[in-house]
Amino acid sequence: MPEVTTPAHQVGDFFVDYEEKVFEDVKADPGEKALVTFHTVAFEGSIGLVNLLQALRLLRKGFETSVLLYGPGVTLGVQRGFPKIGDAAFPGHQNFNDQLSKFMTEGGKVYACRFALQALYGHGEPSLIPGIRPISPLDVLDIILLHRKDNAFILDTWTV
Repeated sequence: MPEVTTPAHQVGDFFVDYEEKVFEDVKADPGEKALVTFHTVAFEGSIGLVNLLQALRLLRKGFETSVLLYGPGVTLGVQRGFPKIGDAAFPGHQNFNDQLSKFMTEGGKVYACRFALQALYGHGEPSLIPGIRPISPLDVLDIILLHRKDNAFILDTWTV
């Protein structure tokens, strides 16, 4: 049998060089926009949370940033909690709510498709996190096209 002679890792050890940054820190030019779309189910994977963090980072880099929740993406924007709304039933239970609220507090805009909200997931507008703007399903394509016309950076978030 081979013998393992490497000492066990200790709390506080580093596995990687977390200080090296390879690329320049890009900032938005005045008036630049970004749109992050979500067609993903809350808690079905990491992409919803990861790209909410990306949306916040885009906002902090100076981009006028909007988030679009459509299809199953509206599940990121509903109020949740157990036993009461706002309570965290388990660690991370409020991740989406917390990130969207922080994003809006810092100036980001969030839109949610009314069709998906009601027809697909049985929620009404009062179910949305305060500050999220409900929109017509006909607005879903138009917000994307308007951002395209403005040469915005668009990050599409999908899971299947």
